[in-house]
Amino acid sequence: MTSNLIWTRITEELAIARTRALLWCPVFLAFGIFLFFNMKSEPSKGMLISIFASAIALLFLGHGASNRTQSLLWITAVISLGFSVAGMRTHTVAAPVLGWHYYGVVEGRIIGIDRSGSNKPRLTLDQVKMGKISQRRTPTRVRISLHAKGDTYLPKPNDLIRVTANMNKPGGPVEPSGFDFQRYSWFRGLGAVGYSRKPVELITTAPVADFNAWVFRIRIAISAQIKAGVGGQAGAFAAAILTGDRSDVDPSNLTALRQSNLAHLLAISGLHMGLLTGVVLAAVRSAGALIPRVALRAPIKKWAAIIACFAGLCYLILSGASTATQRAFIMVAMMLGAILLDRPALSLRAVAMAAIIILTLWPENLLQPGFQMSFAATIALIVTFQGLKDLPLLAIMRTGRLRYAQWFFALLVSSFVAGAATAPFAAYHFNQVAHYGLLANIISVPVMGLVVMPMAVLAGVLYPIGLDWLAFWAMGLGIDWILWVANTVSGWNGAISRVPNAPAVSLFLIAIGGVIFALMTVPMRKVSVCLWIVGLVSWTWADRPMVLVSQDGRLVGINSAQGRVLNRSKGSGFAARNWLENDGDLRSQKSAALNLGNHMTVMDGPQIVEYAWNTKMTDDELATLCSKADLVLAPKWEGDAPLNCQVFGLEQFYDTGAISIDLKNGALHIKSARHFHGKRIWNSHARRRLRKKKD
Repeated sequence: MTSNLIWTRITEELAIARTRALLWCPVFLAFGIFLFFNMKSEPSKGMLISIFASAIALLFLGHGASNRTQSLLWITAVISLGFSVAGMRTHTVAAPVLGWHYYGVVEGRIIGIDRSGSNKPRLTLDQVKMGKISQRRTPTRVRISLHAKGDTYLPKPNDLIRVTANMNKPGGPVEPSGFDFQRYSWFRGLGAVGYSRKPVELITTAPVADFNAWVFRIRIAISAQIKAGVGGQAGAFAAAILTGDRSDVDPSNLTALRQSNLAHLLAISGLHMGLLTGVVLAAVRSAGALIPRVALRAPIKKWAAIIACFAGLCYLILSGASTATQRAFIMVAMMLGAILLDRPALSLRAVAMAAIIILTLWPENLLQPGFQMSFAATIALIVTFQGLKDLPLLAIMRTGRLRYAQWFFALLVSSFVAGAATAPFAAYHFNQVAHYGLLANIISVPVMGLVVMPMAVLAGVLYPIGLDWLAFWAMGLGIDWILWVANTVSGWNGAISRVPNAPAVSLFLIAIGGVIFALMTVPMRKVSVCLWIVGLVSWTWADRPMVLVSQDGRLVGINSAQGRVLNRSKGSGFAARNWLENDGDLRSQKSAALNLGNHMTVMDGPQIVEYAWNTKMTDDELATLCSKADLVLAPKWEGDAPLNCQVFGLEQFYDTGAISIDLKNGALHIKSARHFHGKRIWNSHARRRLRKKKD
């Protein structure tokens, strides 16, 4: 009897799901993309074409089938489409990747200016030339951090420059399950990254030859105007949210914004795009309503939606058209389009359409925290307010003096819901939880919406008559308030907690639970709660590796009762910072480092692991280490290992990348980045070239 009830419940849910096919489409599309990016080997082009053709065939076959069979065929087809679209996109963006360490002259045109994690100026170049490397092997784009002291050169858009730099292929994950920077770089066309300690030489300022170069030059000019008009760190903040130029934002303010959960106010995202287009929509609609003849005869709301969409497009272009901004514009455009079609602007259908477009054009977005957090927040807000619209308390608030309380209630609920929806993704990707984030958002987001963004629009209107300084002054006051809140809240005791790195299955269960809660009926929401509980419990099961070794072997981290101990206080800072963050550790690299020397025992007991950072190690010295150790880490050793000796030398580290070492059932368990992420197109090109060159 119970089984019959369960089967009946499932059948009813499937029938309801068929009526919401559009809402489920991006879910299964995302699942196919997820499968592609988690494969351990690269699918061939023939396989991708076959899967795509099969998906089209399944869509046609589903038309004449029964409801149950049709659902199964269409689900399989959409998953297959997601898989093949991700594969096609991966091959479409293919570009040369530097296959070896290069030190020498690099020439190129500046197409990007920002700052590195160490707050150094960083340039992105195209039209690259690198010494005697053939054009076929030269990366299309490179990124160089400038470390030269006393260099007076000020980077400008489209400058052709020459600089002597250390260049390498984009680095792999800092630990086996870590963020894959090689994949990230592949989809952005970055074929090499590096740094220079030499002054930059200006060759010439290149003529504006294409639309992107023209836009880049205008962006930097507008950014300079905003910084001068607003002034100080408020001006740097304003330039960041309007043009995407973060080059002058103080690192201490960046840290404060992250620790108070206000960093989303600095990143150009759906909030900014929504606020700007919302201000334009309201302004145009209000202006039209002031003219009786227009108000009575013209569809003012639709006109306002068209103008707001155009304003959003201009904002997209002038802000640099980053992936997050493109995603935000598509979401806003879908909502404004719904107004033109006399449909609800904020609906799950509009969000689903935006997700389908984004995942089809840029499937790699699925893996980015910005995509996950923005859609999680948007869906959670829509579902919540749809459920609250008939709440008796809100009906009371809509009348009389309590109508202002409705606005405060909406602000409180939206801040809480958006924070709760994005919290698991923020904890998973950034390993921290801001405890006072709700309070900081409640007292900052209204200022962003009521002061900062409206004044930004007003500054653009007043600029032709020279009165933009009035808007900039008011805008600066609003930003000063936001920065004050960020610095104050982040300075409170216990402002943040570090969260240990979680297994991917934990976030997957939480995300699936959210999808079921949003798209299925109320009885099925009990399943969502169960999935959330299992996901959160499994988060606590994650064990951090006993030993971590960086991809070049220079940095070793040993997990101890006092936390992870590092062998270096300087160098390999990116890996050290990520290891400590993934451990949930608030310490810096300097405080976590001990003077362990160039030779040490990193694991002692039933299994012994020796580490030797020695450029002049002899065969006898290596043999001595092998005689007493089960594993020897010798990242500078280039020769063959002695018999019956397991050695990780230069070649092994090059093949495996970063490694972790654990002791399980009395035996060493070694996991490598290559084993975890597989041999994919974005991490295998450089490896083949180097081997060929060496042979």
